[in-house]
Amino acid sequence: MAEGLLIALSMVLLILGTLGAFLPVLPGPPLSFAGMLILHFTSGYSFSGKLLVIFGLLAAIITVVDLVLPVYGTKRTGGSKRGMYGAALGLVAGIFFFPPAGILVGPFVGALVAELSNNQDLKPATRAAFGSLLGLLAGALLKLIYSLAVVWVCLRLLFFG
Repeated sequence: MAEGLLIALSMVLLILGTLGAFLPVLPGPPLSFAGMLILHFTSGYSFSGKLLVIFGLLAAIITVVDLVLPVYGTKRTGGSKRGMYGAALGLVAGIFFFPPAGILVGPFVGALVAELSNNQDLKPATRAAFGSLLGLLAGALLKLIYSLAVVWVCLRLLFFG
């Protein structure tokens, strides 16, 4: 019974980790890695220590890189911190109010509005909005690839030993 609960908890964390690739309120890679660790500590399933270290390091690196990419994209294109925060808020609003297109439109509109409210003209505000959007999308793609890799490795272990 306890094994089944641990496996179910692992699956929930893997799902949440994958959703965390798009929802900024969920730390995707750490949740996916936690799901992997829980599965590892069940009696019937285990991963090599080397694999766990690699996936743990990747989770940490991707989490840090994901925090830096939107800032880098915004700064590279002349944007402000306000534009970066606007993009993040736009992403959350877009996901909830305009799925699935909101994942792309929300960050752009949020960054654009934030940059315009920061007394920028339309052209530099639009450029900064694109930079912020590209940074957010690059981070989301990294998190999605990582989380799907963890899910694949875990499902492979569960179903194929």
